Amino acid sequence: MRRALRVLVAALSAAALLAGCASSGGLDGDLTDDWGALPAAGPFTPVAGVCQVADFTPTMGLSGYDPVGCDLPHRVETVHVGAFPVERPSPPVLGSPDLRAAFAECDTRAGGYVGDNWRAGRLRLAVALPTGPGWAAGSRWYRCDLTELTTVEAAATVVTRTGSLRDALKGTSPLRLGCQRTGRDARRVQTLTPVDCRTTHDAEFVGVWAAPDRPYPSRDADWAPLYTGCNSVLARYAGVPDDPTLRFRSGVVVRPPGAGRWAVGDRGVRCYLWLSDRTVTASLKGAGTAGLPVRTR
Repeated sequence: MRRALRVLVAALSAAALLAGCASSGGLDGDLTDDWGALPAAGPFTPVAGVCQVADFTPTMGLSGYDPVGCDLPHRVETVHVGAFPVERPSPPVLGSPDLRAAFAECDTRAGGYVGDNWRAGRLRLAVALPTGPGWAAGSRWYRCDLTELTTVEAAATVVTRTGSLRDALKGTSPLRLGCQRTGRDARRVQTLTPVDCRTTHDAEFVGVWAAPDRPYPSRDADWAPLYTGCNSVLARYAGVPDDPTLRFRSGVVVRPPGAGRWAVGDRGVRCYLWLSDRTVTASLKGAGTAGLPVRTR
């Protein structure tokens, strides 16, 4: 009896299954022929306004792209993404016009993003490109990345920060360069250490001079235009005449970008006034001739 019941149940289940398969509800039973074809895979392009936990790398592919919100701890912030000409056959190399044009665009975009020339703060701008395989797959983007640094001197390290850099240099900001205390030998300033302007100091950031498109300085004579340019920036900042008496009022420290960055197109020279004979306890911005008198000795 039980065996007969089991046979009956099995038969009814099989019939129901067959009926379900036969009733297509308007479908033809082919599970594939009514699906549209998947679109072809396109090249990967990053987006702006996001941050990266990992350090900056000069080339990046999809496998290394892991954007996070800038409210989370991060080390890189993308301020703009541009594009090279589609027809360009290979990635631009150091010193090429296309790479220099990309840096110039990034430079402009970064200034608009942070609210001032990014060099006025403890920041570094760099341009990332697709990897070789990414370029071969059709990627033509370039990414403009900003990082916060502990200092803009040679010993700089990247800061892991929380919060976006958008408008970070509008008005007063802890990122801004300001008064400095120098470490120096008998001939020149060796280091600049940021200090509160109310404490004793002998140097101050006065602005950025845009150097012309010329080879990186390699001889003493090549540095003369940089000093002349920074002296003009200093005179405007302090409100003193830009004339031959300026060198008797203040020294000047120039900090150009390194040779590699110069080849990419970075021409922004950081300029500092330097009081070789005294210290002060206030900013000399707009101090005029009273604040920067001509030295008598």
